[in-house]
Amino acid sequence: MATQRPGFPVRLTPTASAATRGRMPAVPAKPLVPATPSMASDAVRARMVQKLAAQGITDPRVLRALGSVERHRFVDSALVNQAYEDTSLPIGLGQTISKPSVVARMIELLLGAPALAGKPQDRLGRVLEIGTGCGYQAAVLNHVATEVYSIERLRGLHERARANLRHFRLATVHLMLGDGMVGYAKGAPYAGIIAAAGGEAVPQAWTDQLAVGGRIVAPTQSAGGGQALVVIDKTARGLERRILEAVHFVPLKSGIA
Repeated sequence: MATQRPGFPVRLTPTASAATRGRMPAVPAKPLVPATPSMASDAVRARMVQKLAAQGITDPRVLRALGSVERHRFVDSALVNQAYEDTSLPIGLGQTISKPSVVARMIELLLGAPALAGKPQDRLGRVLEIGTGCGYQAAVLNHVATEVYSIERLRGLHERARANLRHFRLATVHLMLGDGMVGYAKGAPYAGIIAAAGGEAVPQAWTDQLAVGGRIVAPTQSAGGGQALVVIDKTARGLERRILEAVHFVPLKSGIA
């Protein structure tokens, strides 16, 4: 019998009482930013995509995905004019929306998973995203993966992502409130796991939940105390790891807040 998948969205913890919710820090779930003619036009995103291509992003699946998702809908109205610049922007609770170039780079790496070798037009299978944030990367992943499970530990950001993505009604994107360090075993195995926070090492739970032929792309702590991007492939022979360029992400933390 097929495994029952969660609908959109799903919580991994019991629903808090109204009194409890009132005490929790939260980012207000703001309505979507109204689309102005300049921000909503394909030309604005097309220019961003052209810049990404000039910076070395070559996978057409990634470029099409970044060109399809309206990034300005995921940032505060005061920052909307910077939405298509290659810069990270604050989204509340000490978190940021990643630069478009970082999102593109990590998703392009994810699509290089062994299972997709020689299949440049195919979608990746089921993907687990660690750190939903405002929901932007989940929306981009929706264009390159058959199904996306995205987990966020901060209740305020989880609610904000729900508000941001509700308009798009993405039936194959599942948002979850929970501890990303333990992954989400009910959705495993995953063709890809991508993280927006970095710890000392990639948690064992992630490699356990990765399918053979799958790939993890995540920041980890480097020897010098900074962070570096790591790619882990799961093959029939075991795990193969590569350390790539230096990056800067928020720390990976456990628990729910």
